[in-house]
Amino acid sequence: MKIHPLGRTGLQVTNLCLGTMTFGNQADKKTCFEILDKTFAHGVNFIDTADVYPIGRASYAIAGATESIIGEWLQGKRDRVVLATKCFGAMGPEANDKGLSRKHIMTAVEDSLRRLKTDYLDLYQTHQFDPITPMDETLRAFDDLVGQGKVRYIGVSNWRAWQVARANGIAERKNYTRIVSVQPRYNLLFRMIEDDLVPMALDEGVGIISYNPLAGGMLTGRYGKNESIQEGTRFGLGNNAGLLYRERYWQEASFDAVERYQSWCREHNHDPVTTAIRWVTQQPGITSAIIGASRPEQLDASLRAVDMNELTEQELAWLDGLWFSLPRRQEFS
Repeated sequence: MKIHPLGRTGLQVTNLCLGTMTFGNQADKKTCFEILDKTFAHGVNFIDTADVYPIGRASYAIAGATESIIGEWLQGKRDRVVLATKCFGAMGPEANDKGLSRKHIMTAVEDSLRRLKTDYLDLYQTHQFDPITPMDETLRAFDDLVGQGKVRYIGVSNWRAWQVARANGIAERKNYTRIVSVQPRYNLLFRMIEDDLVPMALDEGVGIISYNPLAGGMLTGRYGKNESIQEGTRFGLGNNAGLLYRERYWQEASFDAVERYQSWCREHNHDPVTTAIRWVTQQPGITSAIIGASRPEQLDASLRAVDMNELTEQELAWLDGLWFSLPRRQEFS
């Protein structure tokens, strides 16, 4: 397992990070512990979660279940784990139960600390950009949390390059804690961040923690264009989560690209899961790639990515063709 500093900080994280959005829904607590144990035993020191997880939950009552599971597992291991969580999403039906206002952030962090059974977070991230709350209000709230010792570093997820740059400009002028990382979607079928987010991150020293390296499971080859969507998969989740994944990847062009990718992997004796994750970790600016599972055995191919040889220039050139063959759409997150 390779270790990298997170952005322009001294915080050292592994180049694979365990994502946990299935914990408490697609995976029960026993299975979650097995997944956490296996990942930890393989040297991964980085765990990413969010207060709204698990995705696809049926009600607000289940929100926070993922953090609670991680909090139980974390006991006795806290100093060996880099723990990241997020806030923004709706945790209840009231107007101030979501967003990046000072009121919601201060409530959300206390709730996350309680569920995670810890007194500090290594990385506290915004889950989305909030177009309503003034950016200064959000940044000052985060800066106060760092000053209080409840948070070590600040990051964002699903922000555009200009939003990160603007936030760090405000932070520099007002002496707030700067944003050290950004968490975007990035995989062989979605490379929009290469146009502006990656160059910005490289120039400004912002770490990139990329999610969806397998395109919601599409790159595994388990889904066929003529198959019905199965419950329990990413594409069949409730609470609009399944719809989001279908809008991202469930198109004929994506299925065609995956078929070509699967064929190429067979010809080159490459595992499609391992190769897709190796490709992400090999790209400029990527600090860590988030891997996930709903069963422990699903981790095997992902974890092998750290031992796979670098993809050659010829291999990378062929893989580039997958992205360039897809129709261009403007969605970002």
